[in-house]
Amino acid sequence: MAEIAVTEVINRLLPLLTEEARLLRGVHSEVEDIKRELSYIQAFLKDADAKAEKGDTISDGLKTWVQELRETAYSIEDLVDEYMYHFANRPRRSGVIFDFLSKVSCLIAKLKPRHQIASKVKDLKLTVGKLKEESSSYGFISSVGQGSGGSSDTNNVQWRDPRGELINWLVEGAAERTVISVVGMGGLGKTTLAKMVYDNKKVAECFVCRAWITVSQSFKMEMVLQNMIKKFYEAMKEPIPDGMDAMDDISLGGLLKKYLEDKRYAIVLDDVWGLEFWEFIKSVLPDKGTGSRIVITTRNVDIVRESGFHHVHNLQPLPLESSLELFCKKAFQDSRCPSELEKLSIDIVKRCAGLPLAIVAIGGALSTKQKNELEWQKFNDSLSSQLESNPRLQSITKILSLSYNDLPHFLKPCFLYCAVFPEDYSINCAKLIRLWVAEGFVKGEKGMPLEQRAEEYLNELIHRSLVQLSMVDQFGRIRRCKVHDLMREIILKKAEELSFCHVLGDEDSSFNGKFRRGSVQKGTNTISVETINRNAQIRSLFLFDIDVVPMLLTGISFTNFKLLKVLDFEDAPLYSVPEDLGNLFHLRYLSLRGTKVKMLPKSIGKLQNLQTLDLKQSLVDALPVEITKLKKLRHILAYSYQLDPEGRFFIVKGVHIGEGIGSMLDLQKLCYVEANNGRGLIEGLGKLRQLRRLGIVNLLEEDGLSMCAAISNMRYLEALGIISKDDDILNLQTISDPPRYLRTLDLQGGLSRLPDWLPVLQNLVRVVLVNSRLSYDPMEVLQQALPNLLKLSLINAYGGECFCFTELGFQKLKVLHLYGMKGLKTLKIHEGALPVLERLEIGTSPQMEVPSGIRLLKTLRRIDFFRMPREFSSSMLSQDGQNYHIVEHVPHVFFHEFDADGPRILSLR
Repeated sequence: MAEIAVTEVINRLLPLLTEEARLLRGVHSEVEDIKRELSYIQAFLKDADAKAEKGDTISDGLKTWVQELRETAYSIEDLVDEYMYHFANRPRRSGVIFDFLSKVSCLIAKLKPRHQIASKVKDLKLTVGKLKEESSSYGFISSVGQGSGGSSDTNNVQWRDPRGELINWLVEGAAERTVISVVGMGGLGKTTLAKMVYDNKKVAECFVCRAWITVSQSFKMEMVLQNMIKKFYEAMKEPIPDGMDAMDDISLGGLLKKYLEDKRYAIVLDDVWGLEFWEFIKSVLPDKGTGSRIVITTRNVDIVRESGFHHVHNLQPLPLESSLELFCKKAFQDSRCPSELEKLSIDIVKRCAGLPLAIVAIGGALSTKQKNELEWQKFNDSLSSQLESNPRLQSITKILSLSYNDLPHFLKPCFLYCAVFPEDYSINCAKLIRLWVAEGFVKGEKGMPLEQRAEEYLNELIHRSLVQLSMVDQFGRIRRCKVHDLMREIILKKAEELSFCHVLGDEDSSFNGKFRRGSVQKGTNTISVETINRNAQIRSLFLFDIDVVPMLLTGISFTNFKLLKVLDFEDAPLYSVPEDLGNLFHLRYLSLRGTKVKMLPKSIGKLQNLQTLDLKQSLVDALPVEITKLKKLRHILAYSYQLDPEGRFFIVKGVHIGEGIGSMLDLQKLCYVEANNGRGLIEGLGKLRQLRRLGIVNLLEEDGLSMCAAISNMRYLEALGIISKDDDILNLQTISDPPRYLRTLDLQGGLSRLPDWLPVLQNLVRVVLVNSRLSYDPMEVLQQALPNLLKLSLINAYGGECFCFTELGFQKLKVLHLYGMKGLKTLKIHEGALPVLERLEIGTSPQMEVPSGIRLLKTLRRIDFFRMPREFSSSMLSQDGQNYHIVEHVPHVFFHEFDADGPRILSLR
């Protein structure tokens, strides 16, 4: 970890010294001396860290050496940042810069605004000289190579097969509510097994509604129950009941029990730790003879012993043959082990003791190494001492730690960063990437945005099986990820030992140590503000599930934390932002997402290094004019949304921003902004040539030509959303050079015809047209012109009577939404059309006949009908209905009706 700390110092110090060397020739030789010394540190630090992380195999002297080096590195980084802060905040008087430059010839001796930068740099130089002398006595290797390749994803190994037994328990058997438990120690794969069974199509088709709930050690019963209710309501596409946040666990339990009373449901309760949880939860999950099923995964055998479950599956370690198969799928992309590595592979797999998590992690690490005996023997030698002498849980921990140790240096801080998030937290991948960039973990490459490079980092961590996927969207993009709970324990312990970050909760209020990043989790009034105040060098502050932000902020002045880079207040009960926010010169990431903040202080214009401003779902409706001073801003996410009254589409509200936005040339995401501030704003947008995502609301028809000219300059644009003012006409025909990388297009407003440039966009995977009111069938253009389309949503987009899907139409489309076409009577689906469609939603088309072509769509998994006439629905609801045969092959068919008593859902089965 000293490698990470010192490398960060090099990244901070060298640009500063290099810039001064460029300005004045007199210090060039001294700068080069420091470069050489710091480069020497880089050369042997990986080997030093590796020795330190072997635990008992190194001397106390070496441990102390690594610790002192890390602390020195942190101190130097602090001083450099303080120097930059004070220099940036000096009054800009005539002659000051010249006076400063005149003294740079003695930079190494007097590099200080108020602090002793010079002496510290000199100390570092002396320390490195001393370390150079000492390194030979520790046997360091100064030419350590770094592997940075990734491994490709593989399918799940078909081990001898507990899935079949669990699936049978779920879909067969008695009508009474049945409880199934999967029991085993951490790392055996309980969650993985349960997830495979939960996702099985045969299982999915047997239940009206399902929910996956992660419980964890630190659960709150109210939050668990709220999550259950939300999951079940969302599965049925019903609006979530109001007022849940004010209910106690008894009221929530009653609501849940009443809702599930007549339904065949399935629920997985993952990672249950205590008997008291099960004793309560079983009382709110009804048993009405509907064939419902409950699956519980737990490490605690006592829960199973005391609870009398119907079925218990004791998950066992994998046998050697299956272990080797799983290992090879991760270590070798073609699953074949070279003959010269067979013996080594077997040795490594045996030491993993049949634990899938360890096998997958080690296989992922080895997949990045050269496939030769020498490299693998080195790996095996370091593995051996960690597997033979410790109990099984400790050996898992050490195996997984080895996977961390084997990471390239640039991935280690990225992975440790996952420790700031709570247990079982589903991490927004886009947010994680922006945070990595803000922290300076991501090193750019020419022609590649930092975010794209960071995405490669994330993919490598996934390929190494250190980070798990938790949500992939319909277009194959990774949206959310998480860290296995056992792995999180490991990296959290390591991160806290290394002062990288610290998690603060009620029980940590008296913590006296130092930390660079603070994560306040599940806090109450007992959280000690002093704990944070004692760490003025803190770089990042996160708040999760905390209800005392006002008290917290009254105890902290931002002036005391001038080195902060990250402030994440997402979903915190925050109502205002202090004016001294502008004092945070180093701040790069500010999130007020989901807060009650209504206004930003004008001092935000002083945040010269800000990269991300996240105001999504806050109450901010206008940005200060000073925002255009922030030339390093890369992401402005500033909008809120809610469903329209009929639940068809999202009504988006953007923010007002003044002219001058054209000077913010680094912007990559800008959504959503109000367009009705004048053409000056739109012309400014045309200067933002790095934009990847743009959202505009309230565009006037007369501004369409200017908007087209602006979009023509955005060659890298991947997502575009334009909403007209009051459903005015969108005049978008004249985009001379359409952005060819565009993947998603959302147009809300009148269209006289589809844009002529639409067929050029061959990379489009998602199109949404709302209130277009086209006079001709748009399918004539869309189904042939956009061959890669995966999702199409048309809401009040067409005023005619017939949609026609031709024989070769939409060969890749998976999701089709058709709403609000009041005059639509016929939906013609020809043989061969929509061959891979999985989901169909039709709503608010009162004249439509039941589309007979649905019976040709063999891949359909779900159909939802919204607000359709009663006779339309009744013709399919029973086996005697005249149109039942059209939909009988579809596993899930739902009819959503709305009347004076509220919404209700009818199901075909």
